[in-house]
Amino acid sequence: MNAVCIRPAVPADADTIADFQLRMARESEGLALDPSTVRAGVGAVFDDPTKGRYWVAEADGRIVAVLLTIPEWSDWRNAAVLWIHSLYVVPEARRRGVFRRLYSHLRNLVERSPGLAGLRLYVAKRNYRAHKAYDAVGMTREHYHLYECLKTGSGSDLKIQNKAHAPRRGARHHDPYFVI
Repeated sequence: MNAVCIRPAVPADADTIADFQLRMARESEGLALDPSTVRAGVGAVFDDPTKGRYWVAEADGRIVAVLLTIPEWSDWRNAAVLWIHSLYVVPEARRRGVFRRLYSHLRNLVERSPGLAGLRLYVAKRNYRAHKAYDAVGMTREHYHLYECLKTGSGSDLKIQNKAHAPRRGARHHDPYFVI
């Protein structure tokens, strides 16, 4: 693999990005996502730049990796934190510094921009290979735990996923939706 070039993705990259997202879901979580939903989701980012920005890594004239950055406003910092989402590196380009190049590009962007405060990402608890990659570039697992409440299903069958929790000791009632 020759030199890796990092660039913002363009709409012509959308099919490749969607394909990479379908692969990532299968490989990392064993999920078979609906291709038309993923294509629409990727297209939505290009249609509305406030949703995020895709970045691609190219080598030998083809895209070998992609990630999506999504800004989150931090009133504490009066600047945005970029969340890294949807990272995928093709198998033949893994362990060759491609993610490190993408990360370095984003880190330099953050360092040069007063409107950006940092980078964050989340990773599946059991994706140990990814943990090592993030540790290797100097990211830390500090400060926060991630909690979520997501819809499941599709179409008219969408429902909020509800996990039952035991009431806290001393709690007077149990709210099945949120326990804080």
